[in-house]
Amino acid sequence: MRVISGQYRGRVLKGFELKGTRPTMDRVKESLFAMLQPYLEGSCCLDLFAGSGNLGIEALSEGARQVVFVDHNKEACQTVKENLKSLTIDSKGTVIREDYQKALASFSSASFDLIFLDPPYQTDYLSKALKNIASYQLLKDRGMIVLESDDLKKMNFDSTYYSLWKEKKYGDKYIRILQKK
Repeated sequence: MRVISGQYRGRVLKGFELKGTRPTMDRVKESLFAMLQPYLEGSCCLDLFAGSGNLGIEALSEGARQVVFVDHNKEACQTVKENLKSLTIDSKGTVIREDYQKALASFSSASFDLIFLDPPYQTDYLSKALKNIASYQLLKDRGMIVLESDDLKKMNFDSTYYSLWKEKKYGDKYIRILQKK
């Protein structure tokens, strides 16, 4: 796995050895970040279900100011820290080992420009996370959420709070980008 664009392009990241993770493929990441690039400079991002930190680190490479990485897995959090350190960008990332619902509740005074949601596919975490993000008002005005799943039905959202900005299919994977209304 590597950083595919921006300042750290080509740098190798640890992560494939993490049990239970499936990193976003390079071609998917490249397309996704081409769409998001105009919105990344100076942004504050949340990489929920961070795994190796692949998506948040890509955002930092493209100019994000700060990324909060959340994962409940101890090994995943250690991997994110190692990846940040290897790129000498530890000061731009905060790594939190916590259940996603507790983490979202703890951010009640924070707000993000961009949130990445790439939970394990066999869960209902996407819908729960979207509801919590809306109820805690964690997304800045016109902020965006990137959803990744193997099933469009799991990507349903409240159209009073979010609008669909973009949607793409890559093999058996769907990417849906929502924007706060």
